[in-house]
Amino acid sequence: MDFLTIGLGKAVPALLYFLRVLVPVITAVTMCGCFSSLKLGRRKEDPVIVLKNTVTHGIIPVLYWENSIGRSRSCDIVLRDSTVSRDHAVLMRRESGWIVTDTGSKSGTFVNGRKIKSATPVMPGDVITMGSTSLSLSRTADVKGLKLKKPYRRQASSPAALLFSASAVQLMFCVQLCLAGEKASLEPLLPFCAVFVMEWGMYFYSVKLLGRVSFELETVAFLLCGIGVMLIAGTGVKNSYTQLAAMLLGVILFCVMIWFLGDLGRVMRWRIVIGALAVLLFAANLVLGKEHNGSKNWIYLGSVSVQPSEFIKIAFVFVGASTLDRLQTAKNLTGFIAFSAICLGALFLMKDFGTACVFFVTFLIIAFMRSGSLRTIALICAVAVFGAFLILKFKPYVAKRFAVWGHVWDDPGGAGYQQTRVLSYAASGGLFGTGLGKGFLKNVFAGSSDLVFGMICEELGLVLAVVVVLSIAMLMFYARSDVTRSRSTFYSISACAAAGIMLFQTCLNVFGATDVLPMTGVTLPFISLGGSSMVSVWGLLAFIKASDERTYAARRKRK
Repeated sequence: MDFLTIGLGKAVPALLYFLRVLVPVITAVTMCGCFSSLKLGRRKEDPVIVLKNTVTHGIIPVLYWENSIGRSRSCDIVLRDSTVSRDHAVLMRRESGWIVTDTGSKSGTFVNGRKIKSATPVMPGDVITMGSTSLSLSRTADVKGLKLKKPYRRQASSPAALLFSASAVQLMFCVQLCLAGEKASLEPLLPFCAVFVMEWGMYFYSVKLLGRVSFELETVAFLLCGIGVMLIAGTGVKNSYTQLAAMLLGVILFCVMIWFLGDLGRVMRWRIVIGALAVLLFAANLVLGKEHNGSKNWIYLGSVSVQPSEFIKIAFVFVGASTLDRLQTAKNLTGFIAFSAICLGALFLMKDFGTACVFFVTFLIIAFMRSGSLRTIALICAVAVFGAFLILKFKPYVAKRFAVWGHVWDDPGGAGYQQTRVLSYAASGGLFGTGLGKGFLKNVFAGSSDLVFGMICEELGLVLAVVVVLSIAMLMFYARSDVTRSRSTFYSISACAAAGIMLFQTCLNVFGATDVLPMTGVTLPFISLGGSSMVSVWGLLAFIKASDERTYAARRKRK
């Protein structure tokens, strides 16, 4: 018996170390598989249709779902004709087919000789006239000699295989937690089983029931959520219950938003209502909110606390991407600027300057994608710098944080307490961590929320921490690369804005905890403890998912 005890005493630490080394490897492979599969599964940038010049017989390939036409170099289709306006018309593909809309040109736009006054359907063979240029709409199959890109030889990864790898990683975390204490415990099985049921339930609903061909984004989200849930369970299994409940609500919101965003007409009809509800929610926060850690950004409903600004992020992206009257037919930012001013003003009154930074960066992304004007962005940034100066001058609470920035070791027991602990404990984790539940940063205030990056480094290791950050960053690269393949500028703008929020929050969380930037108190998407944040990031993920034209392809085939 003594020999058996000694043998187990040596085997368990060896097994735990093996799992700590294996987990980041499998996680990295799974994440690479997901993003590689997203890339391979995208539609090739072949012409969707073509336009034939009726005079010169030249062929103009139409690559996108929405195409601006005009004399300006910034247009998708540039016509070298002095009688054509700089921004003359827009050719768009919708569920009903192709439509053309005049964008306030001087000479007007004609379809088969008739001047159009509103969005007008066009069919193959119809002639669109702008200025002295006439273009005939044709299918790609009807054009001889049109060169198309060769299809990929490599197949995208199986959605089930990728999700199985994610579940395997979560199981390894569960085993580590079960063996982390002096005595083995099966209690960590509960959060693992909850995540397992949610992710596979979502898989069968999305892939098997609805027939969608892609599940990579959901796999990335579930894997990141699993890491966060098991990390929080290491501080006490009961602490993960709230996170699991929020995760379930987030998944439900994700499904509802995917359905809602599927109809662009419905999106445009609800934009004003959603913006008004966001403003009312801010007003309720100002009236009913209670101050917590220096910011009045929480509403308490009995034992439940809600952070309204997290949900307003979704509305902010929605309103910012959909305030155009006819998507691409106008570039007036007045409405969005007014809405942004209200949001930032409310956050200023709530003293939630970290979230205000996130909103401002999101505003810049949307404003640039909508206007394409660097001068406009430069002017906005100049105003923001002036505003930041006023905040630092008249808000001592914020100025104090900036005073500590870069000098945390001058007062490690006071103002620099949190960051010095993050730096010390994170360094002690090495490449593969000390093991789940065996860290010390969890005992520091906000260790599992604002300082969670330090917990990842300490308990799971630097390698996995880097993989987590790169995975969130890749969402932004994916959204940016998918812009030209989206069904509408609404989807491309909202996807980039949502991914930008996640990436910027990640930068603030990581760099704030490690004293590269001032502490702002924002969460790490999908990982940090916080119900409102968890629900919010799943809602933001829905914008990225909706931008993938494969999301609604299966539904169209069934009709």
